[in-house]
Amino acid sequence: MNSAARLLVATFVLGAVTACSGSSVEGELLVSAAASLTDAFAGMESAFEDANPDFDVVLNLGSSSALREQILEGAPADVFASANSSNMDQVAEAGEISGEAKIFATNSLQIAVPTGNPAEVTSLEDFAREELLIGLCAEDVPCGDLGRQALAKAGVIPSIDTNEPDVRALLTKIEAGELDAGITYVTDVLSASGSVEGLEIPVEMNIVAEYPIATLAGAPNPDAAVVWVEFVLSEKGQAILTSYGFRSP
Repeated sequence: MNSAARLLVATFVLGAVTACSGSSVEGELLVSAAASLTDAFAGMESAFEDANPDFDVVLNLGSSSALREQILEGAPADVFASANSSNMDQVAEAGEISGEAKIFATNSLQIAVPTGNPAEVTSLEDFAREELLIGLCAEDVPCGDLGRQALAKAGVIPSIDTNEPDVRALLTKIEAGELDAGITYVTDVLSASGSVEGLEIPVEMNIVAEYPIATLAGAPNPDAAVVWVEFVLSEKGQAILTSYGFRSP
């Protein structure tokens, strides 16, 4: 969806945000969210704060595994939104979430190449070509784990030149032409607005990422955390996610 359409979606939800909260929300809300949610959660932040001027959403974006470690080490956060369930499960097992985590979105993998596809990449099989510059997310990062699962399904042993700390770092190198190809999410290719091209991965080799969200047991602002999660799960929150290429669970 283009920027104008996204603006229409955000405008549409403004009147419904306060209704979702049921009351005025105040204070700072610390949201730790997977890097692949960067644009979608920025859109939610803008819509929510416009409707609630006393509400300050602070986004802490990074790989889900890095955010998990921050939370387990005691870094302040109200909400955790992960790009996979395993990182959320580890936080839950440590007693750091309040209630149960809920899946709020799904995403699929896509091959990303620089505009014009100068290396003429066509499929996952090309990731075995030693002459190409190939990038993946690091193994402990959801996009890296899922990308390797897709390659294994295709029977490909990749010739990897770099393992990036999160999907946005990988996307940046592909945009700059420093890599010939990488595996990102569909939503990241969309966010690049034409500076990279996406190549489809066949359904039988693709992996669907499920995104869970939860309020945290040690949340500095637990009331605001509950309201934010309710908004993300609401029809209006789902509309914003859909506008950025995510799918509802």
